[in-house]
Amino acid sequence: MSENKLADLSMDFAVKILKMCEDVKGHYSIINQLERCATSIGANIREAKYAQSKPDFVSKLQISLKECYETEYWLELMHRADIIIDINAVMHECGVIRRILISSINTAKKNQ
Repeated sequence: MSENKLADLSMDFAVKILKMCEDVKGHYSIINQLERCATSIGANIREAKYAQSKPDFVSKLQISLKECYETEYWLELMHRADIIIDINAVMHECGVIRRILISSINTAKKNQ
């Protein structure tokens, strides 16, 4: 899979999260956390494209992976608190991005 595909997936995911958060009233600190980590996934993927070295590339992807896990946490918290009811689609997308990131990180490490 090309890195552009991963960048596109993460951008589409971030847009969905932002649109989903528009409808939530209150809970501004949790919404802020969710928006920050969800948009950071793609930002770090894009930053990895211009990494200074292979270790820098891996580091940026690992940051994206951490942000992916954090995004899943906030989504699950909001679901359990009945703030956002239907998270299945975005959780699935986040999982797809997470699995691609893990695969990309492992491949990059192997090729170092």
